[in-house]
Amino acid sequence: MQKFKTTLAGIQRLKIGKISKSLFLGIALTALSQNEAKAQFTATGQIRERTELRAGQGTLQKEGDKAALFNSQRARLNIGFTGYRFKVFMALQDVRVWGQDASSINRTTTEANNGILLHEAWGEIMLNDTISTVQNLSLKIGRQEISYDDQKVLGGLDWLQQGRRHDAIVFKFANEGWIADVGAAFNQNKEGNTGTVYNGVPTAYGAGTNGIGTMYKSFQYAYLGKKFSFGDISFLFFKDDFNKYTSVTSGTPAVTTKVYGEGVWSRNTTGFYFNTNPTRKINIAGSLYHQGGHDKDGRSVSANLASITSTLQVGRKLFVGPGIDYLSGTDGTKAVTATSQSNLFDPLYGTPHKFWGSMDYFYAANGFGKQGLLNYFFKAKYNMRDNLTLQLDVHGFQSANTLSNGTGGELDSYLGTEVDMLVKYNLTKMINIEAGYSIMKATNSMASAAVKNVTNPDLSPQFAYVMLNIKPNFLAKK
Repeated sequence: MQKFKTTLAGIQRLKIGKISKSLFLGIALTALSQNEAKAQFTATGQIRERTELRAGQGTLQKEGDKAALFNSQRARLNIGFTGYRFKVFMALQDVRVWGQDASSINRTTTEANNGILLHEAWGEIMLNDTISTVQNLSLKIGRQEISYDDQKVLGGLDWLQQGRRHDAIVFKFANEGWIADVGAAFNQNKEGNTGTVYNGVPTAYGAGTNGIGTMYKSFQYAYLGKKFSFGDISFLFFKDDFNKYTSVTSGTPAVTTKVYGEGVWSRNTTGFYFNTNPTRKINIAGSLYHQGGHDKDGRSVSANLASITSTLQVGRKLFVGPGIDYLSGTDGTKAVTATSQSNLFDPLYGTPHKFWGSMDYFYAANGFGKQGLLNYFFKAKYNMRDNLTLQLDVHGFQSANTLSNGTGGELDSYLGTEVDMLVKYNLTKMINIEAGYSIMKATNSMASAAVKNVTNPDLSPQFAYVMLNIKPNFLAKK
């Protein structure tokens, strides 16, 4: 009997051991599967080919000048991974014009085109755990796009083949429709043991858009946004700093150079944006910003931007609406000195191609004077089919301030009328074809020394392009 009890106890221990092992294995597999579910790997890409015909795009060309024709290409590889309480993302891109590089390896000079660069490379750490009631609390650090609202002052500038990115750190909060971001950046030309002088010109790359010609030394910003049932409202404070310098003239003939020293000139931009639907078929969006402090050359700044856009849905497929942008400028009849105040509003690091005409006459890489801009526009979009969209934009451009003729008189403030036509066709979810044609009727004021400074100009510039965009998802199921 005792032997039987001993045997029974052994069997029970054996069963319990097997059950415990099975239970442990089940828990481990469940935890593993949960971690696997939380971890997500993404791999996408982009091939974007754009053929452009430029006959006065960006600035007026002279009568008799031949049009330019070229094909540019963007190739991107995007790799992302989401794990437990972190995300990482990298986007490697190559941007170049066909024929820009030699077609063989027999080269005697160093490649100087620098088309390959790291567009994004960031990590994001989730500061809230899985049981937190806060939707998101995280820290994002590294090379990243910074884009908000309609991208008028901060945007990715995707039209530009190389795009725009910043090396920055951003603290991010989101909960119940609220968004609050605080970010900062600090730039140096290279590693160093002394000083923090930065000349604003990254090695081998042109600096900045908006004709600014230099990079910020640092920036700090705060963004606060809230989603309501009737639309969105947001507030932005952005301060960018530029390294101080002094101008030194020497040599024969005399040459003036910038000598950079310690300290910065700081410019601050403050304002708000709203986007609302008063009715189901009417949308109104607008923004108002003030710019103060000092610009990249140390001049004091007091400037403003005001914008409003309306869109009315007509029927099921047609969307139309007028709008106006005002960007302040300086009176062209007044002398500009190193100590005089600037009233020229700079739309920071936004997406000018989206707002001020497809021909990029304003706030793109080429400058256009100091008198600011009034942009009256009317836009129409027709969704012919689910995969086919037609768009027509008409712009009337006018100087926001007086234009000087250089001899004490004034010029007509109207600069020109631009018509932009666009067709977008989605062949598949991953393949898009886009074509555009723009023409402008410019005025002599546009060609004047106060604006574009072109003698014997062609006052009817044109621009056309065809773009193929392929964005594969390498992990998508067939």
